Amino acid sequence: MKGFIFNSTFVFQILVCILASYYLILSLFGLYKKKDNGAEKCTPKNTFALLVAAHNEEMVIAQIIESLKDIDYPKNMYDIFVIADNCDDNTASISKKYGVNVCERKVPDKKGKGYALEWMFNKIFKMDRKYDAIAIFDADNLVSKNFLTEMNYKLCKGYKVVQGYIDSKNPNDSWITGSYSISFWSTNRLFQLSRSNLGLSTQIGGTGFCMKTDILKKLGWGATCLTEDLEFTCKLVLNGEKVGWAHNAIVYDEKPLTLKQSWTQRKRWMQGFTDVASRFFFKLIKKSIVNRSFTAFDCAIYTIQPFVTLLLGVSALLTILQNNNPHGLNIFVINSLFTSIEWKIFSIFQFLFTPLIMLLESKLSKKMFSVFALYSLNIIVLSYVFTSPTFSQMLIGNVLYLLVFLIGVSLLCGKNCFKVFIWYLLYGIYTLTWIPITIQGILDKNNKEWNHTKHIRQISIQEME
Repeated sequence: MKGFIFNSTFVFQILVCILASYYLILSLFGLYKKKDNGAEKCTPKNTFALLVAAHNEEMVIAQIIESLKDIDYPKNMYDIFVIADNCDDNTASISKKYGVNVCERKVPDKKGKGYALEWMFNKIFKMDRKYDAIAIFDADNLVSKNFLTEMNYKLCKGYKVVQGYIDSKNPNDSWITGSYSISFWSTNRLFQLSRSNLGLSTQIGGTGFCMKTDILKKLGWGATCLTEDLEFTCKLVLNGEKVGWAHNAIVYDEKPLTLKQSWTQRKRWMQGFTDVASRFFFKLIKKSIVNRSFTAFDCAIYTIQPFVTLLLGVSALLTILQNNNPHGLNIFVINSLFTSIEWKIFSIFQFLFTPLIMLLESKLSKKMFSVFALYSLNIIVLSYVFTSPTFSQMLIGNVLYLLVFLIGVSLLCGKNCFKVFIWYLLYGIYTLTWIPITIQGILDKNNKEWNHTKHIRQISIQEME
C-alpha cells in the first residue's frame, strides 16, 4: 500500500510540476519589454466605433465618456456608442448630455454583456457609416489618450484583434483592490507580454480591446456565455487568428472593493472558464495536433485554468501533509528532489518574483523591493535558529519574525510602506481563495445567470495620468 501511495503521488506531483513549469518558463519571456515607438510614427488609417457596455452605471458613465472624447486621435475617425443595457437608472440620460450615440436595449430575458454586444454589432453593421474596427469598453473604465494610436499601429501591422493593457483604477482602496491590481499587473507582463514576445496569441481581457470589423462579420460574435472574451478568443485561434497585444494602450478598470464582491465576480469567471473549456478544449487540442499549432495548444491549456488551479491546490496540500508529519505519510513531494539550500533559494525566488514584476511595471519602488528582499531571508534566518524544527516551532518562528519585521518597516519606512507590505502578504490569502471559488465555479458551470458588479469610483482620467 505504501508503494502504491508513493508511486501514485509521484506521477501526480510530476504532472503538476510539468504544468507549473510550463507556465513559469513561458512567463520568463515577459521579463523583457522592447521599446517600440512605431505607434507615434504610424499615420491614423483606421476608423473606430467605440462601444461602452453599461447596465445601471449612472455613477461612472460620465467619466468613461469624458476619457473617450479626450483621446488623442482625429475626432472624425471615431464615434462613441453607449449601450444602455436593461437600465432602470439615469445611465442613458447622462450619456445623451455628452452628445454621444446612446442605444437603449430592453431585453430582460437575455442579460449580460455578451448579448448586449451582439445586439450592438448588428446595429453597427447596418449603419450607413462603415468602421474599420470596433473597440469594446466597460462603463467603469478610463482610457489613456494614446489608446487608439496604439491600436491603429497594431492593426496596421496585420492583427485583426488587439488587447490593451488592463490597469487598475483603484489599487489603494482596499486589500482586495490591491490584490486584484497585483494579479492584473502580473498577468499583463507574465502572460500577455510573454506570449506576444513568443509570437503566440494573447487573450482578450473582456475590455480594452478592438476588432477589425471584417473578422467580426466573418466569424460572427456568438459569444454570450459568462466569459464572452475567452469564448471569442478560442473561436479566433480555431480559425487561425492571433490576438495581438498593445502594452502601451492602457485601460483603467475599477476593481471590486470587498471580498464578497470579488468572490462573486471570480466565481462567474470560473463558471465561464469551465463552460468554455468543455466546448473548446478538445477542439483546440485537435487543431494543435493536426496543424502543429503551438498557439492552439497554449490556448487549450489556458481554458482548463480552473482544473489546473485545483491540481496545484491538491499538490500543495499533499506537500504540507508530508512535510509536517513527523513520521511521514509516504507521499512524494517535489522538494525532496532538491537539497535544502536549493529549495530555500527557490522559495526566495518564488516570493520575490511578483514584486520584481511590479518593479518592472513601475508599480513598486526600489525601496519597497528591498524590503521584500530582506523579508524573504526569513527562511534562511529561521533555519539557523531551528536546526530540526517541528511544525509548531516553524509557525511560531515565522509569526515572531513577521512581527519584528513589521515593527521595523513601520518605524523605518513609514505608514505607506507598511501598508504595501501588509497588502502583499494578504495577496497570498487572495490567491488561496481561488481554490474554493474554482470548486464553486466548476460545480455551477451550467448556471448562466449574469451578476452585475456595482461601480462607484468617480475618478477622472486626469487623476490616473
